[in-house]
Amino acid sequence: MGKVFFTRHGQTIWNVENKICGATDIELTELGHQQAEELGRKLAEEQPGIDEILYSPLVRAAETARHISEMTGIPMRMEPRLKEQNFGRFESTPRNGEEFMEAKSHFLDHYDGGETMMHLCQRVYNLLDDVKAESDHKTYLLVAHNGISRIVQSYFYDMTNEEFAHFGIKNCEIREYNF
Repeated sequence: MGKVFFTRHGQTIWNVENKICGATDIELTELGHQQAEELGRKLAEEQPGIDEILYSPLVRAAETARHISEMTGIPMRMEPRLKEQNFGRFESTPRNGEEFMEAKSHFLDHYDGGETMMHLCQRVYNLLDDVKAESDHKTYLLVAHNGISRIVQSYFYDMTNEEFAHFGIKNCEIREYNF
């Protein structure tokens, strides 16, 4: 049985300010760089058998992947399907804003210029299907975003709409999933 690992990028200033990052390209904070290096050290010590790192093209995920790769020697490759959802007009607004929380439960909403949850799920599920097809001979670490983490979780586990909307992981938290 194959497996895949997933982690969220290190901390950004918008994480600290409780703002929606989405597809906006936000740099890591100093703590975010430290979190990524710490995760890299942990993976270097534990040697979980990761063959390649696939990372989102957004700088916060790319920098996290770079730190992990430097600490572990695991090769890395940019994967555009891991890019965070574009939340349209809600980007840079409060993460827990009432209007955004309501809009997030509408899976076919483009958020006035963004990407629907259904389209996001399609691209991430397609990636996971590709990873699954290779999982007998290759194990990946996916480095991406909080929004992508809920899609990955829903690929492996049944979730209610409420569980899906509220699911998230911490910066540089790592999860293991078995196919």
